[in-house]
Amino acid sequence: MSGLIQVLNNSLLSQDAVIKATFYPIAFLTLFFAFLVVMSRSIFHSVIYLAFTLIGIAGIYLYLDAEFLAIVQVLIYVGAIVTLFIFTIMLTTQADTEPIRGTVRRMWAGALAGFAIFLILSKVITMTTWHIGLPEAAFVNLRELGRSLMSKYALPFEVISLISLAALVGVIVIGRGRKR
Repeated sequence: MSGLIQVLNNSLLSQDAVIKATFYPIAFLTLFFAFLVVMSRSIFHSVIYLAFTLIGIAGIYLYLDAEFLAIVQVLIYVGAIVTLFIFTIMLTTQADTEPIRGTVRRMWAGALAGFAIFLILSKVITMTTWHIGLPEAAFVNLRELGRSLMSKYALPFEVISLISLAALVGVIVIGRGRKR
């Protein structure tokens, strides 16, 4: 992201103007798709909106100069988790037949809880003294990170992949059992 800002900085636009002109639309679209995840009546559409929300979060990671987190966000969450959700929906339910219906009472209870959390977080944000500036961060080399993932942390990495595979096989077995 810093390379893109340097290229745009050489143009007539200031760096602050470029960041604001691109960050706010990405943040707005991320919040918009997150709202659609909650408000959609179709579970399949909710998963698609979730994918767009997670891509928007990856874009915000790029603004924080966390390129590795942005790549992991897209590969793991959008590529794997959302795909697993879609397979689960397609194998266990008829996604196009019946929309999700909730009672008005549950909707108002969720809205009230969400508003209460919003008020609490707003109070915490306004009462916190924020220090302007970034702390010195240690530089992490992606090559060293990859080596540690494939040597020191290889076992937890493989255990997570086996759990995901077992969940996918379980979904297929449950989906086949109901259709018979």
